[in-house]
Order: sequence, then structure tokens, then C-alpha cells
Amino acid sequence: MSGHKRSVSETAARCTPVAPDGRLGPAAEHPGLSDPHYLRRRQAVAAPALGHRVGDPAPRVDYTAAEEHTWRTVHRALWSAQREHACRAVLDVRDQAPLPGDRIPQHTEVGARLRRLTGFDLTLAGGVVPNKRFLGSMADGYFHAVQFVRHPAVPLFTPEPDVIHDILGHGIHLSSPVLADVYRLIGRAASRLDDPDVLQMISDVYWFTLEYGVLDEGGVPKAYGAALLSSYGELRRLGLARIRALDIEGMLSTGYDISGYQPVLFSARCLHETTDTLAGFLEDLDEDSAVRFGRVPPA
Repeated sequence: MSGHKRSVSETAARCTPVAPDGRLGPAAEHPGLSDPHYLRRRQAVAAPALGHRVGDPAPRVDYTAAEEHTWRTVHRALWSAQREHACRAVLDVRDQAPLPGDRIPQHTEVGARLRRLTGFDLTLAGGVVPNKRFLGSMADGYFHAVQFVRHPAVPLFTPEPDVIHDILGHGIHLSSPVLADVYRLIGRAASRLDDPDVLQMISDVYWFTLEYGVLDEGGVPKAYGAALLSSYGELRRLGLARIRALDIEGMLSTGYDISGYQPVLFSARCLHETTDTLAGFLEDLDEDSAVRFGRVPPA
């Protein structure tokens, strides 16, 4: 997961409406943050990412029966929610994506399928990845993804991205040539820039497009962002968000909080509008862009 405050698969909301027992509670009390047995398992699965070189194959994970059950539960819920709330471009491509419903696919399996479809591959992450590495790797066709699974007690809610978010969200994206090109577009900009404030600008735009973007289809907001596609709760409440027209300056001036559902989303008329808008912004970026956009004071 990236240092740019990348979203979570079921966003770390202050309250989750989908707890199995029906109770609401703050994300800080989620068992995935306090269960010592779960934390040891999460750390063990994430450990091989330490020192991992971009592009090296990921190790195999022998998932437990509980983890496989969590995958099946979330896959079933999201498949239905996506059918109702995802955009047509996503629905057209998801059947080609490496998304088995009965088991958690290995990174190598997903990567092999993605390479045939769009030339992309997964590369291993264990947690937060700095913006330069996370975003810049996309230029070379690599997307950083974790392998650990959310806590089984609340399968439709997790306070951090997990393998379900990465595969059921970004795995769909990277099966689409159109969306894969957007990742490369962002990656090329990040790979040629070094200023951390400018990289954060790219990260913020990534957040409101590839993580939380929506399209207007017949006057109805439909999700294409990976965070939305992998978030049962946010898909179901999509119509409650404040939808604004796609606007770079608006994205850069809109705050966001990963501890709650996103109150503001940006909508394009089609994916090509998203690509064209991003291209115009990214191609003009240089090391002084943060100053020109008023993100930091001049030296």
C-alpha cells in the first residue's frame, strides 16, 4: 500500500454498517488492529516484502480455511454490489479478470493472467510503500499488492488494504487495457519527478480517480475506482456522496480522510475523459509544480 494514503478495500470508516452482529463501532476497535493471533499471521504473510525487489516473484502463501472463507464471503457480496453499482466498462472486463470466487488466487497466478491481458504484473508489498516507488513502478507495468487477508470476524470491513482489495479492485482495473493505460500514465509522471510535494499531488489525483472515481451513466453515478469496487458499503451508498464534475484543481483542494467513507467523489462522462484530463495535468508537471499550484510557499 502506498504512502499516499491509499484507500482500503472496505474503507476504514468510523462506523461499519456491515458487522456480522449488526453492531456499529469505530474502526479503531476493529479486531484486526488488536487480535494478537491475527497480527502475528498478518506480519508473517507480509514479512517477505521486506527487501523485495520490484518485479521479483512473490512467494506462495498457504491460506488458511478461515482466510479462504473470508474471500468467498466478500467475493459473493461484492459481485452482486458491483453488478448494480459499477460502470459498464468495469462490468465488461471483470469476467476476464483473475477473480476466482472459490479461493484466494496467488500473486503469481494473477500476474500471469494480467500480463496476457494488459502487460501488467503484481509486485509484492507488505504495507506502506513510498509514493515514488509505488506510483513510479506503474510506468514499468508493476502494481504493488499485499498478500494478507482481513480479519475474519468482520469480513466486509477492514481498516487497511488487503489482498481482497488489491485483487477484487485493482485486479479488475489491470485486466482492462484502457484502465491499465491510466496506471501507466500516472506511473510515467511519477517516475520522472522527485519532489515529494509534487508526488503527493499525483497521489491525490490518483486517489480521486483510480481509487474513488465514478462515471455518469444516464445521470446515475457508477463506480470505476478500485476502492469503491472493493468496498461493499461504499458501493451501496454511492448515491449519498456529493458528486462533482471531474476537475484537477478541485481534487487537489479537496481533503480526504481514510478513516471514513468519502463524502466527495469526482465524476467523468467516460473513461476517455478521465484519461485526457489526467494526461493534460500530468504532462505539464515539473519539480516546481507544487509551488505554482500553491501547495507549498515559494522558497
